Amino acid sequence: MTTTFQTLGVPADFVAALDREGITSPFPVQALTIPDGLAGRDVCGKAKTGSGKTLAFGIPLVDRVPDAKAGRPTGLVLVPTRELAVQVHTALRTLADCRGRGVVAVYGGADLDRQVAALARGAEIVVATPGRLIDLLQRGDVHLTDVAVLVIDEADRMADMGFLPQVQWVMRHLGRAHQTMLFSATLDGEISSLVRELRDPVAHEVGSATVTVEDMVHRFLFVHEMDKVRVTATIAGSADRCLIFVRTKRGADRLTANLTREGVRVAAIHGDLRQAARERALNDFSAGKLPVLVATDVAARGIHVDDIDVVLHYDPPTDQKSYLHRSGRTARAGRAGVVATLVLWDQELEVRTLQKRLGLDVPLVEVFSNDPRLGDLAAWDGAPEAVA
Repeated sequence: MTTTFQTLGVPADFVAALDREGITSPFPVQALTIPDGLAGRDVCGKAKTGSGKTLAFGIPLVDRVPDAKAGRPTGLVLVPTRELAVQVHTALRTLADCRGRGVVAVYGGADLDRQVAALARGAEIVVATPGRLIDLLQRGDVHLTDVAVLVIDEADRMADMGFLPQVQWVMRHLGRAHQTMLFSATLDGEISSLVRELRDPVAHEVGSATVTVEDMVHRFLFVHEMDKVRVTATIAGSADRCLIFVRTKRGADRLTANLTREGVRVAAIHGDLRQAARERALNDFSAGKLPVLVATDVAARGIHVDDIDVVLHYDPPTDQKSYLHRSGRTARAGRAGVVATLVLWDQELEVRTLQKRLGLDVPLVEVFSNDPRLGDLAAWDGAPEAVA
């Protein structure tokens, strides 16, 4: 029998709302975890980014939260980054509107008074980064004593960013018995301390916990310094959605300006930009209005966008973990994608070392910006001669 949202026990109003959004078939993580979530069980979901986790916890969350008083939410979602807070808030609104539930996102870098006012008006669900939530708790602007459903999303990213002590602090300040749903790419190491806090959790694992090199098509392109921006413009201009990584905030701004001069519609996202500018760029990129986004590693932690067909390492990553983390943006929701790395003459050694650590044996190919093969890196047949 084909698994549908109906057969998972999803309420009819949610099914209809999802259908209007073109969401008709559940992803594996949703099929595994939604029934237990709807039943009120504590859930540990082991699944990588892009596997459909937001609806996996969002459907049970919105269905199960009781009415809330002002400043006293009954549902709480903890996320590691402001960008993810915005995305989860947007995704939950579709479901919350079915039930007349309020959803508020609170995170650093945005207007505090506006967030306080939203909490004062009342909302059943708060989506929060740990630091901003603790600030609001200590100010007395929000209370967690009525939280009935807690979600911890991307717990592994929380650990990577040093947020686990804050997450544990928040968990200690919940004032009633509650359901917890925790999602993470890994459940061992530091994450195991959070798992131990759950009540007899049911664990589900979906596919590989990490993105692997086999999930992507890899290109390593030897370029010349004076031609590097134009090579980038050619690749980006031929992609429907291209995410470009650079190492520094200044480098992101410089590349964005250079690509704009080359006629590319592009924006940057990094920590020095105002939150409104970051959100606008990310929303436009997610919606397909902006085909090219330039990001630093830290800012990119909040980027969760399907259908990125090219990830371009303008600056080669420093290690294999960073390569996989960056590149995994194009291997989401079961789709493969192209990952291209630009290499200058003095970066060849470090890139060959990176390949060795990744277990890759991919030729390093010299290209110029007028090379027609840059128009479709996925169709590359390997014919061009590699650099010796």
